[in-house]
Amino acid sequence: MSSADRYSNPLTERYASQEMSYIFSANFKFGTWRRLWLTLAESEKELGLAIPDAAIEQLRANLDTVDLVRAAQLEKELRHDVMAHVHQLGEQAPAARAIIHLGATSAFVGDNTDLIQHREALTLIRRRLVGVIAELAAFARRYRDMPTLGFTHFQPAQPTTVGKRATLWIQDLLLDLEEVEFRLETLRFRGVRGTTGSQASFLDLFEGDHEKVETLNRMVAERMGIPRLLGVTGQTYTRKADYAPLSTLSGIAQSASKIAHDLRLLAHLREVEEPFEEHQIGSSAMPYKRNPMRSERITSLARHVITLVIDPAFTAATQWFERTLDDSANKRIAIPEAYLATDSILLLLHNVSSGLVVYPEMIRRHLEEELPFMATENLMMRSVKRGGDRQELHERVRQHALAAGARVKMEGLENDLLDRIAADPAFGVTRTELDEELRPELYIGRAPQQVDVFLSEWVEPVLQRYAEELEDRKAPELHV
Repeated sequence: MSSADRYSNPLTERYASQEMSYIFSANFKFGTWRRLWLTLAESEKELGLAIPDAAIEQLRANLDTVDLVRAAQLEKELRHDVMAHVHQLGEQAPAARAIIHLGATSAFVGDNTDLIQHREALTLIRRRLVGVIAELAAFARRYRDMPTLGFTHFQPAQPTTVGKRATLWIQDLLLDLEEVEFRLETLRFRGVRGTTGSQASFLDLFEGDHEKVETLNRMVAERMGIPRLLGVTGQTYTRKADYAPLSTLSGIAQSASKIAHDLRLLAHLREVEEPFEEHQIGSSAMPYKRNPMRSERITSLARHVITLVIDPAFTAATQWFERTLDDSANKRIAIPEAYLATDSILLLLHNVSSGLVVYPEMIRRHLEEELPFMATENLMMRSVKRGGDRQELHERVRQHALAAGARVKMEGLENDLLDRIAADPAFGVTRTELDEELRPELYIGRAPQQVDVFLSEWVEPVLQRYAEELEDRKAPELHV
């Protein structure tokens, strides 16, 4: 069958980066298996096992010469993926044939490689997150003091600023970044444990020398770049080690989805839009449309990541004793797809964040339409200071507001609340005084200052910590 006759995964074909795809590729996986076998043999040799120098040299020379066709032939014959690669490497490195995989079980290469993939993929996700945070921080700083209508329940509420709203997005992403950092800091290696985790085979190899077995375990972990080890294992590492990072990815997806939903609503209001390219087509039937397709794609992919976390949760919950194999097929799908989809989400979010388009006049119009209603408390307090009765004024404001609201909703006319209040002698104010009272900047509280403090105290330290990763702020290229 040609590739066009087979299902292809959209995550690798359309959405995720080549970097993330490589981490879960056959070359990375089997190349890591070979590096683990080399590291095991080198460490065993240093600790006194009779392993020829030629064996080490041939293993090192064949780290990246995996013959996938030959390995597939051997797996079809042997019905065992690890042994197929042991035999295939033995054909390429005959001097090492007798000592490849010495003392190990399949989980030595399988599980340890999975953990290395977690490390590499989380490191890439961390870089993606920092890039998005940097873009949104620049956006928040630029619009720190631009008043905009705030919403609760998607109903008009007290004004905020465009920049302050963006800090809410950033804060969620900072929490996600903390999660990623924690996962990387606490990631633990399975190490060299043997068939059921008892290290019996290695104890036999080293003739009962417990210290050498423990040293071997630490040596391999350190040389493979994950020096922290699990305290104990069965044949496999605890499957909670898969659930934990995928729950972090789910958190990132939740944050990104919330941001994308906000942007879709803002696009409907025509206040803020994602970038729209010169030749981009919004609709096949309606040429005038500018659909927020990237934000929609973010929410779509986020839904997949959020649901994928259920897979490792069930896997961790249903492992029997030292191991069962009902995890394997599920892990092959759930874990790579969670990382590939999260990578895709952050690529999209970076692209969107770096090109957000703001429409100040639409923002101002919506704010001016609602501001008279929001200003009534200030107007009422001013009248009380002039000797008015607070309760009477409250009732008059309520009646005027209801009448003005009905005029707007039922007749499609302009909001005349201010004219009604100016004409009411109980308030004792002129329309000019009311207009002065309705300057938007009077109603945004400390929003601009909150942006400044948040960026200074919370965001800048993070961006400085990852300054090297931010040298190239260009938005990553999207496949589609």
